[in-house]
Amino acid sequence: MHLLYYFIPSTMKKNLFKNTPAFSSFSVNDLQKAKNFYNDILGLDVEESNGLLTLHVKDGPPVMIYPKPNHQPATFTVLNFNVNNVESAVKDLNELGIQFEIYNEEHLKTDERGILDGNPKIAWFKDPAGNILSVLEKMKP
Repeated sequence: MHLLYYFIPSTMKKNLFKNTPAFSSFSVNDLQKAKNFYNDILGLDVEESNGLLTLHVKDGPPVMIYPKPNHQPATFTVLNFNVNNVESAVKDLNELGIQFEIYNEEHLKTDERGILDGNPKIAWFKDPAGNILSVLEKMKP
């Protein structure tokens, strides 16, 4: 947070975005490949307009995808899909040609299918532009 924020009297601080809708976005290097992937493989409703894609996801705000000539894949998860069963989702996506990331790091170890059996249970895969996506189950109490 900017240092100036701390010097603003509390009577002047506003909840500028408290009631403002928000959405996320990320870039890709090939809009048509992204459209095919998100629509044809993942089955999302995808709208193309003005050189942008809009993903319509269940019970959430739309996600905007924009082309970027010097695109660099995100090194973090840009989109999470909440599923009832990760094993089943991984199997279904494998059958569609999706490969899952295998991690064998000190604090991040997946099994041979790419599933981290934690809370939440989660598995990561990439879109054609190399952005990281995931399927995960709801966290258990």
